[in-house]
Amino acid sequence: MAKAYHQLEIEEIESLLSTNIKSGLTTVEVEKRLLENGQNQLDESKGKSLLLKFVDQIKDFMILVLIGASILSFVTGDTAEGFLIIGIVILNALLGLFQEAKAEKALASIKAMSSPQAKVKRDGVDIVIDVKNLVVGDIVILDAGDYVPADVRIIESINLKVDESTLTGEALTVEKVSDPLIEQDIPLGDRLNLGYMGTVVTYGRGVALVLAVGMQTELGKIASMLIETKDETTPLQKSMSQLGKLLAIIALGITFLIFVISIAEAYIVNGSADILVWKEALLTSIALAVAAIPEGLPAIITIVLALGMQNLVKKQAIIRTLPAVETLGSTSIICSDKTGTLTQNLMTVQKVFMHDGFVQIDEKTDPNENLSKIGVFGTLCNDTKIQKVNDKYIKIGDPTEIAFTDLSIAIGQNPIETIKKYPRLYELPFDSIRKLMTTIHDFEDGRYAIIKGAPDVIFTRSTSIHGNQAYNIEEFEQANQTMANNALRVLAVAYKKIDSKIDLKKLTTLELENDLTLLGLVGMMDPARPEVKDSIALCDKAGIKTIMITGDHINTAVAIAKELNILKSGDIAVTGHDLDLMSDEEFKTKFEQIRVYARVSPENKVRIVDVWRDSGHVVAMTGDGVNDAPSIKKADIGIAMGITGTEVAKGAADMILTDDNFSTIVNAVSEGRTIFSNIKKAIHFLLSCNIGEIITIFLGTTIGILIFSTRVTTLTAVQILWVNLVTDSLMAIALGLDPKEKDIMSEQPRDSKKSIFADGLGKKIAWQGLMLGLIAFCAYMIGWFMTSDASLKMITAQTLTFIVLAISQLIHAFNVRSQKHSAFGLARNKYIIYAFFVSLFLQVMVVTLPFTRNIFKIIMPSFEQWIIIIGLVLLPLLIVEITKRIKKHKA
Repeated sequence: MAKAYHQLEIEEIESLLSTNIKSGLTTVEVEKRLLENGQNQLDESKGKSLLLKFVDQIKDFMILVLIGASILSFVTGDTAEGFLIIGIVILNALLGLFQEAKAEKALASIKAMSSPQAKVKRDGVDIVIDVKNLVVGDIVILDAGDYVPADVRIIESINLKVDESTLTGEALTVEKVSDPLIEQDIPLGDRLNLGYMGTVVTYGRGVALVLAVGMQTELGKIASMLIETKDETTPLQKSMSQLGKLLAIIALGITFLIFVISIAEAYIVNGSADILVWKEALLTSIALAVAAIPEGLPAIITIVLALGMQNLVKKQAIIRTLPAVETLGSTSIICSDKTGTLTQNLMTVQKVFMHDGFVQIDEKTDPNENLSKIGVFGTLCNDTKIQKVNDKYIKIGDPTEIAFTDLSIAIGQNPIETIKKYPRLYELPFDSIRKLMTTIHDFEDGRYAIIKGAPDVIFTRSTSIHGNQAYNIEEFEQANQTMANNALRVLAVAYKKIDSKIDLKKLTTLELENDLTLLGLVGMMDPARPEVKDSIALCDKAGIKTIMITGDHINTAVAIAKELNILKSGDIAVTGHDLDLMSDEEFKTKFEQIRVYARVSPENKVRIVDVWRDSGHVVAMTGDGVNDAPSIKKADIGIAMGITGTEVAKGAADMILTDDNFSTIVNAVSEGRTIFSNIKKAIHFLLSCNIGEIITIFLGTTIGILIFSTRVTTLTAVQILWVNLVTDSLMAIALGLDPKEKDIMSEQPRDSKKSIFADGLGKKIAWQGLMLGLIAFCAYMIGWFMTSDASLKMITAQTLTFIVLAISQLIHAFNVRSQKHSAFGLARNKYIIYAFFVSLFLQVMVVTLPFTRNIFKIIMPSFEQWIIIIGLVLLPLLIVEITKRIKKHKA
């Protein structure tokens, strides 16, 4: 098997790429390679035109049904409704256009990360060139602050440190080396002699040889994955498509059936049907078909989702696409990054070990003399820049060094005063060979060298232990192993007294960093967020699995996962390398047991998301780096971190957390469940009301002639439209704003494959619609038979039907607020109260004002008739309450 670049000697790579590490490539060779391989830039996906994007928005079946309904409205002469429906369609299409720029924005952010210029050696001369003109074989010079302009092999490293967190997810900077590595299959973050396009040099300097450019780089591979990733339809979009098809079938069926019955009645009664009968039958059937379609539903869903978005902003979550709000509620798997999401993204000292044992560091820690000394020494042997602004410390530096500064503050010291009191006289900076950092300071009792670094190195150089006359290094070695086993990063602190008369510049490293007195061991880690454990427990209760995916080492990941109860008995933790070795078949048999993935690549993350989605789950994926962008975009809900997240991750995401907190995701899922539940309530309400209208007219058309011995019309077209558009819509919007039910997170996640009418909703809509229709038809019969004047029978019956149908639907809205709980025991919804009284006022005004009575062709009911109306409109509430009570009693 051929060796990988990180395994090869520098001379071997030099020969393989036909370059010269001393003089670089020639200009002629550069031009040749640019022609052969292209420029060092990322490809872009070809964008759609604005027109095509708009057409995509109206291809949804529900929207096509609405367009059909608008055409029918224009045919029947109802231009107002026709224009209203077209307005709804255009509004939804315009809102949808904002969702199309996700991939383009993500790619643009990746391109912006590439360094615009690079320092290279060509023709034996150091020059600065545009990064797009970089080719394989170029020799690149790297300094602190530079972006790495391509994928490179380090050929010279002088304390070179690179921040690779955007690619690997690991917060700590990586110290680069030039030596070849032995193993072939090494995770991205452990290839210490390679650098990657888009990462940042934070310290030191180096020279590197370009191995890959443009789309062949690791960043390019991520860009290609973003191009290839397709947007998927959300559960709500699928449900609305199903609903649209169902309503279209119902509307066509009603149109045909009512038309046939009307013509048949004309032949039965009159023996023939003239052109006027045919026209009336056609217009009546079309009007009823339009009434069968809840025209306001798409607008109501849009309003509910938009208000849900605003609500989530107050809870630290920004939703970028409307359908994503609802999809949150279907989430059954949350794949979460560790650093900053499950943890605090802040290296914190957890334990200190000294000659007298372990000290647990927390708010209650009582600093003794030895711990105070570690606080002072850790602050002094430290390059953290620190200042105090408005009584708050501002710290800039390496996370592990900041942890020492935070320890000093935690035990009541002022690190700024400490640095002023004991200024640095001399230093030996940290390097990867010595694995130590040394600083020299004058104290009250003399001059001391403070040494901080790797415990195993300091152990070999120590000859005494502070505060302990007996030299027992085994205790410290055992303590070091204990802390390492608990996933703590351990540094040792030691010191050495030196003669103040010695010229510091003449001191050698050997003299300064040997014969040390070991002071203590400091164990630190990025601790779990305190609120996350309860959130994960809530997820377990809600049937949502939490999967940890991290670029960190597996020991650290496992320790945090166990603390948060993500990793339980029988669960598995694997590395990205382990995953690479698994076949798809093996992975499919194991993935449900794997709860922790460590040292993963971008391809690994996409594979993890895919396997869960293929098994029917709705997957939320969190991340903050460039390496997370493909899996964020691939997931049903992509979630980016607002504080630490790159623009690439944010551009690919559906949701951005402004506080980078896992608990915010759980709150958002709860909000998403509430929103979908409220959308279901609106659908339940609108469809049951529409069925009620259909039943009312259908009964009049079919059996009216048998009951009343003449052809009757239970409702006129204008009455149907008033009830269907004006009365229903306000109540439906109010239902969409219903507060969260208390047991919303006790339910299992909704199966995205299930119809929106599953779990008995379809049956409820059907029987409750039938109930409303029968009650309204009863009102018609009462109005007909209680009126003695034959000329007033029809108008009186229609008046009672119109009022009863409208107000009973308003009352029915309170029924659908909960499928299980009584309408009288639910949390208060002020919006439904307002909507009820506004709608009731409008309905009463239509009946009481003379000019509106003329428009709607109704009369003013008598006192007795009002009593009958009140009794009938309260029946839906009474009937549904009884059925809920019976069902609860049976359960």
